[in-house]
Amino acid sequence: MALYFLINSLGGGGAERVVTRLSYKLNPKKIFLLEDRIQYSPPVEVEKLSNFTPADNPILKTLYVPIYVRKLKKYLKKGDIVISFLERANFVNILLGREYKRVISIRNSIGARKSYHPYRFLIKKLYPLADFIVVPNRMLGYELKNFVNLREKQVKVIYNPLDIDEIKRKSEEGLEIYEFLKDYPYLVNIGRLTFQKGQWYLLRIFRELKRKQKELKLVLLGEGELKNYLVELLENLGLKTYVWDRDKLHEGYDVYFLGFQNNPYKFVRLSKAFVFTSLWEGFPNVVAESLAVGKAVISTDCRTGPREILAPDTDFLKETKEAEIAKYGILMPTFERRKLKANEKLTREEKIWIETLEGLLKEEKMLKKYEKKSPERAFDFHIDKIALRWKQLINSLEG
Repeated sequence: MALYFLINSLGGGGAERVVTRLSYKLNPKKIFLLEDRIQYSPPVEVEKLSNFTPADNPILKTLYVPIYVRKLKKYLKKGDIVISFLERANFVNILLGREYKRVISIRNSIGARKSYHPYRFLIKKLYPLADFIVVPNRMLGYELKNFVNLREKQVKVIYNPLDIDEIKRKSEEGLEIYEFLKDYPYLVNIGRLTFQKGQWYLLRIFRELKRKQKELKLVLLGEGELKNYLVELLENLGLKTYVWDRDKLHEGYDVYFLGFQNNPYKFVRLSKAFVFTSLWEGFPNVVAESLAVGKAVISTDCRTGPREILAPDTDFLKETKEAEIAKYGILMPTFERRKLKANEKLTREEKIWIETLEGLLKEEKMLKKYEKKSPERAFDFHIDKIALRWKQLINSLEG
């Protein structure tokens, strides 16, 4: 009986980072990828099941699911355990059939999908067939049970792991060609440049902050299909913008798009704060990682994840409409799911964010308080603690 991991790709995302970290502790025989993209380096063999890339048509890749199943079966033996991450990989895993032990891992809120999205139908039909479903927080488990007819013991809550020692070590590295940033106060955001991450709100908020704090800069780490929209928005907002694959680097810009960075932690450590504007999530790794770096976090109270990380003692069903000074960070109202232009009026949520961030940047006592407290919460996600939960789950399948 062998253990395998299955995921869409090993591109620069949170689920991909989780798979890489767990591979060091759980030692799968191999990691199977549905697509051809690798930005992380796990310690085990990686096998690509197609030449698709994340940029290819998602409909075509979904239609390819039966072919993935057929290809994957050639590597497996009866009774093998397959743990999958992300929806398309989960569909492939379940369709392997009952001769294998199938554990699927949910990474995002199901409510993020529109009611007519075909994945909602597939989730409803296929997920009950899995041996176990792992969710990264209680809210996502609650949401899943309300959407799909599942057995009570089928759903397991296991938080995402942090390699705290590695995060701390990497956070101490120098910024190299970006070294000039440490001479300026700056906010940092990490995440794919996608609709889910809501970064256009952050850009509009930053324009208002910049009016009062001229030296303030904004650093965004990540790639994605909204890059051109976000850059154009910044230009319309009148902010000087550096783009990693377009411009000559110097310290005269207001906003820096630095693309995917293998070590985002060094940028977080030297920032004034980590700001997170996601419209929905599963378990936002970068929020927990920023706590491990020892940095204050200001995050939307989106579904799901931020509240359970920053305010673990509160009701996970709560969603704030005002700035909430939580135990391990500041929770903020979530924005509407719509893109905005530079000349549109500020929304109610944006005004609350602006007022809160202006206060934090002016009076740094609160930021310093969170910097001292945040590592305490990060330790709850230590990889050794989380790997132990996974090992217990795997042992139950082997028995």
